[in-house]
Amino acid sequence: MSSVIHTSALHKRYGRTRALDGLDLAVASGEVHGFLGPNGAGKSTTIRILLGLARASGGTARVFDADPWRDAARLHRRIAAVPGDVSLWPNLTGGEAIDYLARLRGARTRHPEYRAERARLQDAFALDPRTKGRAYSKGNRQKVALIAALAVPAELYVFDEPTSGLDPLMEVVFRDEIARLRARGATVLLSSHILSEVEVLCDRVSIIRAGRIVESGTLDELRHLTRTEISFEADDLSLLASIPAAHDGALTSGRARFTVDSDAVTSVLPLLAAHQVRGLRIAPPSLEELFLRHYGDQMPGTPARGQAAAGERAGGARP
Repeated sequence: MSSVIHTSALHKRYGRTRALDGLDLAVASGEVHGFLGPNGAGKSTTIRILLGLARASGGTARVFDADPWRDAARLHRRIAAVPGDVSLWPNLTGGEAIDYLARLRGARTRHPEYRAERARLQDAFALDPRTKGRAYSKGNRQKVALIAALAVPAELYVFDEPTSGLDPLMEVVFRDEIARLRARGATVLLSSHILSEVEVLCDRVSIIRAGRIVESGTLDELRHLTRTEISFEADDLSLLASIPAAHDGALTSGRARFTVDSDAVTSVLPLLAAHQVRGLRIAPPSLEELFLRHYGDQMPGTPARGQAAAGERAGGARP
């Protein structure tokens, strides 16, 4: 499968501040790819380079096998992008802003097909298009940007924290729209720090830390990097002594709990079956565990490092 996005040893510096430090990212055609990391890890800097809004300091970035810095105008005819922090023209209505953004991408806004799709999306996202931009909340500004991106077909969709400011009902609507894009064969790069969102939506995941990709693959491919939790009804932990693969044994509310490396689960189950344990439960590792493997030393929401966070501020507003 060909790559729509490919970066190799990508670097970005703002003065002495290093925002990207040799980032290697590949997004295949037709996949929904999660780009995961906390604020300041380098997600938005990467997206700015991919959209031709910032120039790399080193390494290479290719989108549709073209240089996004030199070929930005041509590439943007094939790309729809939504930033995490949306600003609108204060005197334009939401509908006017949607049409203007659509025309920038070559849409014929009077065409019945476009008007029908815009109306469908406005209804799905519960947006009043008659309201002026100055009166919209953060969530409604986000809806305007999402509708503008989704109303015009594109080959590549780049979403930077797209559900920021949306309520849970609208997050469900967004997930439905991603399913539509996947069914149509479009490629999606979804930047997020919401683990449940990525786990539900994405075919593959790349985790970024300090400007580098630290893990990349399908969720099934990455689950072996974490441990599976197994529990069963018990009065003590004596059985765990016969399971060499068991880690972190504990007895809680009448249940013995332990973890095993995910690739060792099949060797443990016959031992449990031989002892006829009751109430057996197996919890596969989650994306949250994988994420905490790389960010467990940080409080949630804090930058991966001060330099990367400063680098994104130095780069200006998000795309």
